[in-house]
Amino acid sequence: MVLGVSSWSPAAELRVGTAKVDVNPTQLPVLINGGMLTRSAENIQMTVNARAVVLDDDRERLAIVVVDSCMMSRELLDEAKRLAASRTQLRPDRILISATHTHTAPSSMGALGTEADPNYAPLLRQRLADAIVAAEKNLQPAEVGWASGEAADFTAVRRWVRRPDRIERDPFGNPTVRANMHAARDPNNAIGPTGPEDPQLCMIGFRAREGGQPLALISNFSMHYFGDRAIGPDYFGRYCDAMEKYLAKERPAAESPLVLMSHGCSGDIWRRDYFLPPAKEEATIDDYTAGLVAIAQKIYGTMKFQPTAELKMVEQRLPMRYRVPDAQRLAWAEQLVAAMGDRPPKDNTEVYAREQLILHRLQSTEIVLQAIRIGDIAIASTPNETYALTGLKLKLQSPLPQTMVIELANGGDGYIPPPEQHVLGGYNTWAARTAGLEVTAEPRIVAASLKLLEEVAGQPRRRYEPGVGPQAQSILTARPFAYWRLDEFAPPLARDASGHHRQANLEPGTLFFLEGDDSQAFCGRQPLNRCLHFAGGRLIYQPVAAVPTFTTLFSFWNGMPLDGRAVSGWMFSRDFAFGTSRSGIHLGLGGQDQHPGKLLLQLGDGPLEKGKTAIERWQWNQVALVCHQSRVQVFLNGQLEIDTPWTGPQSMFEPSWFWGGRSDGESNWEGRLDEIALFDQPLRPEQLQPMWVRRSQPRSTVSWLAPHPPTEPANGGLSQPAVTR
Repeated sequence: MVLGVSSWSPAAELRVGTAKVDVNPTQLPVLINGGMLTRSAENIQMTVNARAVVLDDDRERLAIVVVDSCMMSRELLDEAKRLAASRTQLRPDRILISATHTHTAPSSMGALGTEADPNYAPLLRQRLADAIVAAEKNLQPAEVGWASGEAADFTAVRRWVRRPDRIERDPFGNPTVRANMHAARDPNNAIGPTGPEDPQLCMIGFRAREGGQPLALISNFSMHYFGDRAIGPDYFGRYCDAMEKYLAKERPAAESPLVLMSHGCSGDIWRRDYFLPPAKEEATIDDYTAGLVAIAQKIYGTMKFQPTAELKMVEQRLPMRYRVPDAQRLAWAEQLVAAMGDRPPKDNTEVYAREQLILHRLQSTEIVLQAIRIGDIAIASTPNETYALTGLKLKLQSPLPQTMVIELANGGDGYIPPPEQHVLGGYNTWAARTAGLEVTAEPRIVAASLKLLEEVAGQPRRRYEPGVGPQAQSILTARPFAYWRLDEFAPPLARDASGHHRQANLEPGTLFFLEGDDSQAFCGRQPLNRCLHFAGGRLIYQPVAAVPTFTTLFSFWNGMPLDGRAVSGWMFSRDFAFGTSRSGIHLGLGGQDQHPGKLLLQLGDGPLEKGKTAIERWQWNQVALVCHQSRVQVFLNGQLEIDTPWTGPQSMFEPSWFWGGRSDGESNWEGRLDEIALFDQPLRPEQLQPMWVRRSQPRSTVSWLAPHPPTEPANGGLSQPAVTR
């Protein structure tokens, strides 16, 4: 393969075949996946289906299948692929089968407290092959198109950082839960979301070459599930049914079009936005589906089709280690499971004790990654419950901008938190078959998937670069000593945008790619400005030479309740050292005992100087600290807040700089920082003036705790649902 040269031929003739096969259980009751403990169902509310699309361009033939299932094991799917291949012209490694992740489908694999239903798994395997065989028989000439849009009001981050003084215990009895799902049910317990969301609703459409009748639509959206009771396909199936009716009305055809809703990267995503107030009335699953379908219909109306598209598909099987228990945990688990006997687990502790024995027995596994190109459209797949950040890494770096990421495909290998998320603990990190892969699984999967995308595209991956808005340009024009824009995907370094290559180190306890300060100001017309969230970690810079006078300018967003601790958090610390004497400059935000919500400045061991303006939680502000030879000034959003004499050292040795905490690690920052600029001179107010974001008031994350709450829900009128696991 030669990167940089696309190998696909515009003359490739595309053919598409579709089929839908019900995968309802034939014996009831049936075990149901999706809960912590064993459960079963006796009623079928809606049919669960396998929806299959087969594509052919005379040189490559491939199949994409989406199944109403919580998750399916690689072993079962490998068997289904071999069975389908024996009855078709498809190769097993040219078949992608994914689960929608409905929590009300029959269990075909063991997960936490629920085992695979012994009667259902063989039935599902046969029905999957049947769907692929039927789709291949329906091949006909087709055109392909792509469209996407945002459905931000229908998805949100469910995993939030907990306050450092409210850490919970994990099932093993250890106080490790610094972040968890739905931690923000009580906003006073939480600091902020642990990552970004991906609001993109994207779709690949196929229509008949003659007549233009819709044939198939593959949709993809990042929202975990809605929640239902009896056996059924959750919102995924309802969306498909509604869109099929819509497409059939648009241009009637002899056969009904087929719609698939594949699962986007949703490991840390759900439907409840915790920045909004609790709803007075819970939205129904039908309300939710109708709202999403309305957006999908508008997006579909923008789709442009092309008559030809060459196909290419590649697969890689990647060995992975499990995080197996150490000797102490294994002994604990063996004792607990022995006491259980033959009965199923009755609580979380017993569930995870049994999982330790399973992981110890398995030790390692193999996961399946795939990439597909359909003309200038790409699909990447992971067999995991993948975080939204991981999906964004793939989409924003894919060689083809029109890229869809399908999770829980070709296996059910559990959550893959980025490594920095393991530091914060929580359900998504507890070692089990549903979250047991090695800590490095996520970056390994991203790296392998990008290589597969490069191979199918015949082009190198793109480099993600933020736009340069007016405030960012003003900072660059002023020639900063260093400028950390904090738009990184992952640790350990913050890149320097100044051109001086003064990278800074990022400590554990740092989270990546969250929404930053004013996007128009800092990124111009590019997508959202991004930032880092600090949850105990710090950004550290140690220059080779001393910088006796300086200015640091940056944006900050406090997540800590102002009554949470004596000082809400220190956002900047500058340590000076010469000989055996030390002193420092520390900038923070007041808390319970020290000027709540106002800027704090401490020089050496001197008294605290306080600012004038009260700063609300979850609001963006800019601050500049200007260190002259004989005084220190602090500006907030362009206004002077603190001006005090400074008698610090005039020469220094081995200086240290910290953003996100003090040098001693006491009361580190709990919230976001963005667009950190450092200048090796004290800037005058007129020099700083072009760098301030123009805002009539500090920009607030939409919040019912903010001083100006919205007058109606921001999701188009849908009430927010109650929270379940």
